[in-house]
Amino acid sequence: MLRVGVVGVGNMGRHHARVYSELAEEGKVEFIGVADANFKRAKEIAGQYKIRAFQDYRELMSKVDAVSIAVPTSLHKQIALDFIEKGINILVEKPIAESIESAQEIIKAAKANNVVLMVGHIERFNPAVLKLREILRDGALGEIVTLMAKRVGPFPPQIKDVGVIIDLAVHDIDVMSFLLGEQVKEVYAKAGSAKNPLELEDYAVMVLTFESATGIVETNWLTPHKVRKLSVVGTEGIAELDYINQELTLYNHEWIRKAKIQKREPLRNEIEHFVECIEKGVEPIVSGRDGLHALKVAIMALESAKEGKIIKS
Repeated sequence: MLRVGVVGVGNMGRHHARVYSELAEEGKVEFIGVADANFKRAKEIAGQYKIRAFQDYRELMSKVDAVSIAVPTSLHKQIALDFIEKGINILVEKPIAESIESAQEIIKAAKANNVVLMVGHIERFNPAVLKLREILRDGALGEIVTLMAKRVGPFPPQIKDVGVIIDLAVHDIDVMSFLLGEQVKEVYAKAGSAKNPLELEDYAVMVLTFESATGIVETNWLTPHKVRKLSVVGTEGIAELDYINQELTLYNHEWIRKAKIQKREPLRNEIEHFVECIEKGVEPIVSGRDGLHALKVAIMALESAKEGKIIKS
C-alpha cells in the first residue's frame, strides 16, 4: 500500500492531512506522518489522526512513497528536490515554485528520477469546472470569445512571500488554459499595493491573450468576503460558474439551464488523482509543465504591471 505524508500543516496542509486520513480509513493509503518546522502544530495534527509528527521533513524520507508539500512558496524548490532525489513522488501546492528557474529544476529532477510530479491547481478538480470543460468541448456555447474571472477576498496574513497575482490569480490563469486547451500568448496587467504590510501587490486586473479567446482576471485581497466566479462568453451562449458553490448556469437567447453537478470536495478529487497516477504510473492532469506555465504567466503579469506594457510569452 502507498505510504504517504504531508510536509507543512498550515492552512492548506492540514486539509491534505485530513484527506489522507480519510483515504487511510478506507484502506486506500497508509498515512505515515506529517512534518512541520512548527513542531507543536505537527504534533497537534498527528495527534488528531494518530500518526507520527516530525519537525524535520527529512525524517519522513525513508518512511514514505509520496508526499504533499504545502509549505511557503519560497521553500518549495529545496524540499521538492530533496524528496525527488530519494525517488519519492510529490504533490506540490501551487504555485510550483517562486521562480521559473526553480520550477524548471523541479521538473527536470522529477523526470530524471522517474517520479510523479503533480502541482496542486485545485480548481481543475472542481466538479463545476470539469462540467464546464465538457460543455465547451461539446460546442454548446459556440466559439469562445471571452472568459472573465473574479477571485477576491480578505488578506490572508499567513502569505508573506508572494502577492495576490502569484497566490490567487494563478488559479484562473490555469483554469482558463485548461478550459481552452491553450497557453497564454500575451499579458497586460495593472496592479498595486493598497494595504499589504509587505508592499506586495494586493490588487490586480489582467488581460490574457490566448490563440482563440481573451481572458480577464480581477483579483484582490481587499474584499471583505470571498468571491470565486468565472463567466465564459461564446457565440451561441454564455456560462456563469460559481467555484465555491460548484454551480454552473448556461444562458442563450431561448433558455436558462442549470448544469447537473455531482458536488464533491476538489481537494479530495485532487489527492485521489495523485494516488491513482502513482499506482498506474501515468502523468497527472496537472503536470509540472502546467504549473510552470501558470507561474510564468503570473510573472509576466507582474512585469507588465511594473513596466506598463504588454509582455509576450
